[in-house]
Amino acid sequence: MSVEKIYIFDTSLRDGEQVPGCKLRKEQKVAIAEQLDIFGVDVIEAGFPISSPGDFEAVQEVAAVVKNAAVCGLSRAVMKDIEVAAQAVKNAVHPRIHTGIGTSDSHVKFKLNTTREDILDRAVAAVKYAKSFVEDVEFYAEDAGRTDNEFLARVCEAVIKAGATVLNIPDTTGYCLPHEYGEKIAYLRDNVNGIHKAILSTHCHNDLGMATANSIAGVENGARQVECTINGIGERAGNTALEEVAMILKQRFSHKYTTGLNTPMLKSMSYLVSDTMGMPVQANKAIVGANAFAHSSGIHQDGVIKHRETYEIIDPADVGVDHSSIVLTARSGRAALAYRFKELGHHLTKDELDIAYQYFVELADRQKEVIDSDLEILYSEKIYVLA
Repeated sequence: MSVEKIYIFDTSLRDGEQVPGCKLRKEQKVAIAEQLDIFGVDVIEAGFPISSPGDFEAVQEVAAVVKNAAVCGLSRAVMKDIEVAAQAVKNAVHPRIHTGIGTSDSHVKFKLNTTREDILDRAVAAVKYAKSFVEDVEFYAEDAGRTDNEFLARVCEAVIKAGATVLNIPDTTGYCLPHEYGEKIAYLRDNVNGIHKAILSTHCHNDLGMATANSIAGVENGARQVECTINGIGERAGNTALEEVAMILKQRFSHKYTTGLNTPMLKSMSYLVSDTMGMPVQANKAIVGANAFAHSSGIHQDGVIKHRETYEIIDPADVGVDHSSIVLTARSGRAALAYRFKELGHHLTKDELDIAYQYFVELADRQKEVIDSDLEILYSEKIYVLA
């Protein structure tokens, strides 16, 4: 079986930046974009150029400095939007315009106050106009997750004929369950004439905590591009987390799919985006959280010390973490205590360990975590004096 490429579309600088308080200056966007390019993402959505002069300039600058990835500018299915996006990305090595319109009945009736036929006409017109500026045109069917599949297929078929190279099928409100989203992608794969001319793309939001699962279901059913953000940042509950997709594909699907990502950069990319945007990463965040490779339970610690894979399915080095952490708490056992003393250069005998453990438990009950300096004091005051 041949291994297929899954394209990684990073929208940290556009959808991720829409989080209140996360607005980036031009130089910040450029710095993150340069690292994303080195990291190996395939597409960088740099912003929404029509939204403000500052965002236009930022997209323009990102387009000028990125050497490998496609640089994409978002637009609505509005001619002026498309013109401005085209101007912003024109100096990119690989320019892309990302245009689209809402397709669900909710968007058609209440947001746009129009008809399905008008949506179809506006979608085609937008793609044709974008195509007059760039070869690579991505179309998004906003709220595709709640769009009737038959109508969605009609829209996709029409925009492919108009020249779309990528079809973005967003679960804009995070409404879908994984099997529903996967079935939607499969339906399009099997029922859109000319589908072989375009790449199906996932763009999932995390309102129900399903963004990553839905994206993977999309890949399993024919999507070959995943739209995501570093740390899962994004509107409301966020977007699909890039780091989760990257490691799921690497750990569970390496026999079928590959990405161009340099995964040992995941931790540093996470820190860069978190620090620049002022968005802390929760400690128990998958892959990049501070506790992702930390163990405090005595049973887990004993297992990891004996053989790391008993409780870790990912090698920390694969995501840029130096080593697993054995965190000493009141739940820790003798094996972990001996291990940490050994790391500090103290090889305790069984009797010494028994004594040390009694004092350790008393200390651990008084404070959340016992750190190296605590152990050094314990050793000098309770163990060294016995020698």
